[in-house]
Amino acid sequence: MKRDGALFAAEEPMRPAAAVHDVTMRFREHNALDGVSVDFEENVITGLLGRNGAGKTTMMQLLAGHLLPTSGRVEVFGTNPYENESALQQMSLVKENQKYPEYFRVIDAMSAAAMLFPNWDAAYAESLLTDFDLPRKRRIKKLSRGMLSVVGIVIGLASRAPLTFFDEPYLGLDAVARQMFYDRLIADYSEHPRTIVLSTHLIEEIADLLEHVVLIERGRLLADADADDLRARALSVSGRSERVDQFLVGRDLLRREGVGQLSRAVVGGRGRHDRDEATALGLEVEAVSLQQLVVALTNHAGAISPANPSSSEPADLEEVSR
Repeated sequence: MKRDGALFAAEEPMRPAAAVHDVTMRFREHNALDGVSVDFEENVITGLLGRNGAGKTTMMQLLAGHLLPTSGRVEVFGTNPYENESALQQMSLVKENQKYPEYFRVIDAMSAAAMLFPNWDAAYAESLLTDFDLPRKRRIKKLSRGMLSVVGIVIGLASRAPLTFFDEPYLGLDAVARQMFYDRLIADYSEHPRTIVLSTHLIEEIADLLEHVVLIERGRLLADADADDLRARALSVSGRSERVDQFLVGRDLLRREGVGQLSRAVVGGRGRHDRDEATALGLEVEAVSLQQLVVALTNHAGAISPANPSSSEPADLEEVSR
């Protein structure tokens, strides 16, 4: 099934924990979201991906009940989340610029979270504070950027909220601390399944965590698909430019780059016949990583934006061989 002209679309969605239906969110003269419809499946880890300003944070704020859409409908567990206490108790939104009262210490933030979230696990929160070596009695305003991120991570994980959003949750964290977050997240998710939505620019780091991908660009939906299925619908070919040209005939080109007489292209299709034909032409064939595919789709969408009306129509890859 295809929604909103997305290049990829999920075929058999499970019951959604959250959804936006034809949602537009307008700020003055700018549409942060423009007629977007997408479901976030229950008990699935979804990556909400896109460049800065694509609309990711706006979508999370709408789903978390912080904003009302200009038009369209937002649902969380079947109800409108805006000013809905029962719905809000089932959600946790961890954002990069989270504000706390001036006098709050780390333990005060944990105590407040315990009152807000019905599923709060105090013992798990304590173990996370120890794992991340977070000083419990330090004022939050005195924490480093990385330590402040850890406070949000601990609250997001220990809340055990049925719907948990992480919006760039690890600014200031080094690679070791980020990996600890990923490890704790996947371990706890395995024992306590819930719906988790991750927004990040570090796509390669979280690629193995994601079960589903939602990609937006300039407020519009580009991709909504199972993560493995999405990766399986494209491949990269490289070699002499004239051979690449031959291979591209009749195929969906997403991205191309070249140096001298050599070219590399990302195209839709990873069927056996595609690989065989590329090999027969003497081309090198490689799988496409999630990050490469996100970059290709985003750049392709930019090339066919209203700012480029003479560009070709977007590739329709719904029927690409797998």
